[in-house]
Amino acid sequence: MRKFKTVFMRGGTSKGCMFHKEDLPADRSEWDKIFLQCMGDPDPKQIDGLGGTVSSNNKIVIVWKSEEENVDVEYLVGQVIVGKSQVDYKSNCGNMTAAVGPYAVEEGMVEITEPVTTVRMLNRNTDKSIQVTVPIDPETKSFAQDGDCAIAGVDGTAAELKVKFMNPAGAKTGKLLPTGHVLDILDIPEFGQIEASILDVSNPMVLVRAEDIGMKGTELPEEINQNQKVCDLLEKIRGTAACMMGFAKDLKDATDNSPAVPKVGFFTVPRDYTDIAGGQVHKTNMDLCARVISVFKCHKACPLTSASSISVAAFLKDSIIWKTIGAPGNGIKNVRIGHPSGIMTMSPEIVMDGNEITLPSVAVQRTARRIMDGTVYVRE
Repeated sequence: MRKFKTVFMRGGTSKGCMFHKEDLPADRSEWDKIFLQCMGDPDPKQIDGLGGTVSSNNKIVIVWKSEEENVDVEYLVGQVIVGKSQVDYKSNCGNMTAAVGPYAVEEGMVEITEPVTTVRMLNRNTDKSIQVTVPIDPETKSFAQDGDCAIAGVDGTAAELKVKFMNPAGAKTGKLLPTGHVLDILDIPEFGQIEASILDVSNPMVLVRAEDIGMKGTELPEEINQNQKVCDLLEKIRGTAACMMGFAKDLKDATDNSPAVPKVGFFTVPRDYTDIAGGQVHKTNMDLCARVISVFKCHKACPLTSASSISVAAFLKDSIIWKTIGAPGNGIKNVRIGHPSGIMTMSPEIVMDGNEITLPSVAVQRTARRIMDGTVYVRE
């Protein structure tokens, strides 16, 4: 057996294994077989590993000290594809990004300042900068894990982490609007035309109305996952957008070789619904209701990078969200997204200069926790 030091952490509503880059083989061609065994793939039950059978519980994060100016640490996210011998490095994970800041503090990778340390990070999936504010315990001089911050999809409370994605537009395509349009008409095989907005904020995403695909928008993940007709349609929509953005040559290529980029989601106007924990989510507490598909399955919350795209789309005139729920009210700066686990509030910073749109940052409140540290064993 080979063994590697790792820390198992929750970041936001995801969890996975954190590695120091220096603890991994210098030859990156060896990494995939390590990470796949770590999670227990290709068995979809992942019995022989740490994976949690859904994409949000199959994250790999590699972190190292940076030599770049004004950057403390750099990190790379690997998405283990459940049931396949595949690790996807095309996209960042916004939730696990929240874990990188506390991890860097706890591992002594950054200089501590009290009462809050701002960790300046560079994501190497997208080459985008992120800042995470980490509260410091005055006694331990490390991450103060306890606090009164609650986020939808996670039991209990913890210390508040403010995750700020700096200049997140065009993370993979170089453009906020990869097609050049706020609203696109997609030609979907065996379905016809459908309106969509395609954005690249932290990660690329394609968004359609729930009603246009025969859904209410309040369905819970299992109901969506069991609706094969809708899942197939959403994958065709995602694949069509992938081809338009240059990530795939055809729909099969998108499914086989770009399963995590772009994400696809659908939304509707605010509506009451019951969340996955049986709690009541009220329409008066949200601005829209959304569901996001992540690697062929409906996410049990809302991926943070997808929430970034959704929140920005809500402020773009003539986007599919704008057309459906209307323009934000005067003075409104936040977007409240209803998702299967509750409500997430996003704060996009959008600057309009004529027809030119710039996006200095998108911020969100998150929590994170170190669950376990030790050694993971993999076969030779």
